[in-house]
Amino acid sequence: MPFEFARIQLAYGERLRRARTIADARAKLTVALATFERLRAEPWVLKTDSELQASGHAPREGSFGIASLTPREREIAKLAAAGLSNKQIAERLFLTHRTVAAHLYQVFPKLGITSRAALHAALASAQAPD
Repeated sequence: MPFEFARIQLAYGERLRRARTIADARAKLTVALATFERLRAEPWVLKTDSELQASGHAPREGSFGIASLTPREREIAKLAAAGLSNKQIAERLFLTHRTVAAHLYQVFPKLGITSRAALHAALASAQAPD
């Protein structure tokens, strides 16, 4: 039952990260990630990698594009691609507009774009089925 064990490790790692026990969370999340990769459970790999990144861990090797975004960056990028301004995004997510701008500043190089106009196309192409 390695898949179930990995899901438990992921859930426990998420809880530890939210409780700010980062070192313990990384240990649990790393075990879960290795198991999901071995089982080739790609959606679970992406979710676990996102949690690891949120804990301050570097993105796994070979991740790029939308997979390299943190959950918060992904959320802000989707809202910006939908046409919302930084101020509107900030109000919706209870952030400051400067925090939103900082996240977008991190998103652009990860997606290989240089303008907000290219954001929608970059997200659409990243989510298109192969």
